[in-house]
Formats: sequence, structure tokens, C-alpha cells
Amino acid sequence: MENHKPHVLIVDDERGLRLGTKRLLESEGFYAEAAENGTEGIRLAKMNEFDLAIIDLRMPDIDGIQVLKEIRKANPNTVCFIATAYASYDTAIESTKLGAYSYIPKPFTPDELLLQLRKGYEKRLLILEAERLRKEREERLLEIAYEKTRLKTIIDSITEGALVVNKTGELVLYNSSALKYLDLHEIFIGDVILEILPDEITQIIKKFIDSETYIPNSYSTQIELKPNKELVIEATCSPVPHADGSLAGVVTVIRNITESVKVEAIKSQFVSMVAHELKTPIAAVIGFLKIILDNEVNVSPEQQKDFLERSYTRLQNLVVMVNDLLDISRMELKKTQREIKELEISQTVRSIIEFLELELHKKKITVNFHIDSPGTKLKADQNEINRLFTNILSNAVKYNKDNGSIDISISSSGNYIITRISDTGIGMTKEEKSRLFQEFYRVKNDKTRGISGTGLGLSIVKRIVDSYAGKIEVESKSGEGTTFSVYLPLSINKQSGIAS
Repeated sequence: MENHKPHVLIVDDERGLRLGTKRLLESEGFYAEAAENGTEGIRLAKMNEFDLAIIDLRMPDIDGIQVLKEIRKANPNTVCFIATAYASYDTAIESTKLGAYSYIPKPFTPDELLLQLRKGYEKRLLILEAERLRKEREERLLEIAYEKTRLKTIIDSITEGALVVNKTGELVLYNSSALKYLDLHEIFIGDVILEILPDEITQIIKKFIDSETYIPNSYSTQIELKPNKELVIEATCSPVPHADGSLAGVVTVIRNITESVKVEAIKSQFVSMVAHELKTPIAAVIGFLKIILDNEVNVSPEQQKDFLERSYTRLQNLVVMVNDLLDISRMELKKTQREIKELEISQTVRSIIEFLELELHKKKITVNFHIDSPGTKLKADQNEINRLFTNILSNAVKYNKDNGSIDISISSSGNYIITRISDTGIGMTKEEKSRLFQEFYRVKNDKTRGISGTGLGLSIVKRIVDSYAGKIEVESKSGEGTTFSVYLPLSINKQSGIAS
């Protein structure tokens, strides 16, 4: 009452009592308004919210019970008193049901009135405080609900799985990615889920929960959820602290690392293959040199020459293999420098045949050249096209039989220039053909023993063809020979009537 004057409405048809009460209350620090009947009292109550209301029970226009009802309807928190000299049990029950705080019997003394009003005002303050706290709580609940919704939206938008449990292992938060990675059909907030999680994750979470002290560290584990590396995840568990530093729960972030694991496996396999391919010829060269340098071993000059020639051949093959590996690396890194220009495949192939003339002569292999589209050109790098057809033609010579043949035809069809190279060599089985373009793959049987090679040549061929958006087809039958069909996109400077 020191900072705020209680606002009181007096509704009474007795003029002397009404005005006397108003003067008394104003002298005691109240702010009072008076209404001479029920209609005026209801009007004032609807215009302003009063802290207190003193309502005469009997008035000529509207009785006090109806006025009480209307004031409570307009302002439920106004503390109302019924003042009357005609109190009855029934009116007391009814007015109490309608929310009247108390009865003030007439006539009343100033002290009796002030005592009742001060109690009523204390009640009014308690009601307002309760109302304020209720609104504040509702606002906070709305803020919490909004924050939960926003957090849920953020969690659902990330591709990694996220799953949070409290200190008792109950689920607090999760997103759909967590369900997908952990292959869980449905889980609910509040579920105790440790028993249905992978054992590796459960053990890490229990380490946090069961510890008597707060563990600030994070722990990760990799889990193969589906066999043959079909699904591999990395789960990272971290503690979630309370404001006082104690453990509130554990958050687990799940990341799909299947592809990176597969890449690592391929890299490891590739390194292993390279090491093996390097080790074998080096070991052979070392063996030859040890024999030559060993004074206790009697080696004739002819044998020494033979060992040195073999060593030279092995080292030459190593150089070829290293160059092939460097070429593959440059192709993968797309660091190959190209000089694109128009060139005739027929001229390129003829120059390669001339280069292989000595090997062809040794095996008495005949070459049949047929060009359906003379003058047909394509735009490409000369060195790459040389490498492409040199690798195919050198294989056609190496794996051919003595007195065999190589048929070469060049034609165009649609948007491609097609070069077919057929040999009468050892051919391949279906399984051997399916692995033909793999790095370091070489057909190994009695017929290929003694034929040198790195197993990288056809892999390079495939990469070159792919880099020009071309395609390569292979037909082969064991013991009957092989045909390579190379399709390269046609870029024609029309010199002989071929449509572009």
C-alpha cells in the first residue's frame, strides 16, 4: 500500500454510507470510486480493473449477487465483499460460490471495514503474484518447447547420426540418421537403450556413466555393422556436463566411413601389389650379382654375360613398370599434359608396326592392314594415342604364336572411329578376360611363362580410352586369339568423304 494505492469500488444505493465509506478509504490511503446502483457499479467495473469491490446486497435496480457475478466475470482477480444488514445462509452460499471473499455486516465500524479490506488486499496481491508466476512459467515452457523444436530440427538436418542418453542410460535425443546407421526400427524418448546398441558403443557409454568422477575425454570406435565392409561406422562418444561440472549424459555421434574404409583397403592392396612386383625382379638381380661377385663360385664368362643380360632385362622391366605407375598416377591426379591436335590413327598404327618390326620378324608374324576410312582424323594427344596402340599391339605380338598373324582394321561408325586389332595368340578364358584391365593382373599359365610384362599396360589403355570418352571391347577365346575394338570419338577433317 506504500507504493500503490489499492483501487476500491463501492457499490451502494445508500448515499450517506457510500460517500462516508469513500472519504474514509481515501483518508487511509485507498483510491476509491463509488457507484449509486448496480448498473453503475457494473459499468465502472468493466471500464477498470479494481483491486477490491464492496457490493451492497440489496439495491433497487440489480441485486448485489448479480453485480458480483458481472464483476467477477469481467475481472476474476478483483477481491469482492458483500455488505448487507440482511445476510442469510442462502445468499452466503451463493455469493461464496460466485467468488465473494467475505461478508461485511452492516452497520460496520471503520476499523472493522479497514481490517477486512486490508486482508482482502493481501489476498489480491497473492492472486496477482500467482498470476504473474503462472504466466512466467507458461512463457518459459513455451521457450523450452521452442528450443526443443529448434534443437530437434538442427539434429535431424545433419547427416551424421546423433544419439544422447542421460546418466541412467535413458534416451534423451536422437535423429533419423542414428536409426538408419544402427538399423533400429523405432525407439522412444525415455527408453533404456544401452542393451540394444552395439556392444562397442555400450561399453564406452558405461565407462562415462559408471565412473565416480567426470571424464572429460571423448572415445571413438569403428564398427563393421554389415559384413564384407558393406556398412562401417565410426562412433564417437563424448560426455555432456551439467553446469556444476557433473555428468548429465553422453552424446554419441555416428559417421558412415564405409567408403573411406574401402578406399584404404584398396590403397593397402595396391601398395602390397607394387611391393611384390618390385621385390621379385630386384631379388633376381641381387641373386645374379651375388653369384658373379662370389669368388668361391666358378662362373664362366658366358654365364656371367648371361646373368648380366638377365639382370639388365629385369631392371629394364622395372623402369617400364615405374614409368607405367607414374603415368597412372598422373592420370588419376589429372596432371597429364596434353597437346591436342588432329591426327590420323592409320599413320600412328603404321609407325608402331614399324617400331615392332624386329619382334614381328622374330616370330614370323604377318600383319594385315585394312582401312575402310582413309584420311579419318581425330583430335587427341599423339603421345597418348601412341601409348594406347603400342600397348595393344605389343601384347598382340608377345602373346601370339609363331607364324601367327595380326589383323588391323580402321573404320568409322556413327560418332566413333573404330580400330580393331585381332591376333592369333593364346587367347583368354572368360574369367581372365573379366580381370584384364586390373592393375598388375597378368594371365599366368604355361603359355605365358617366360613372357615379360608389368600388368599395367592394358590398365593404362583403359584409362586413356576413358579419358577421351571412348570405349573398348574385348573378344577372346582361349587358344584362338583375342580382338580389341577401340572406339574413339570422331573428330573429322573430311578429306575422303566421311561425314562428321
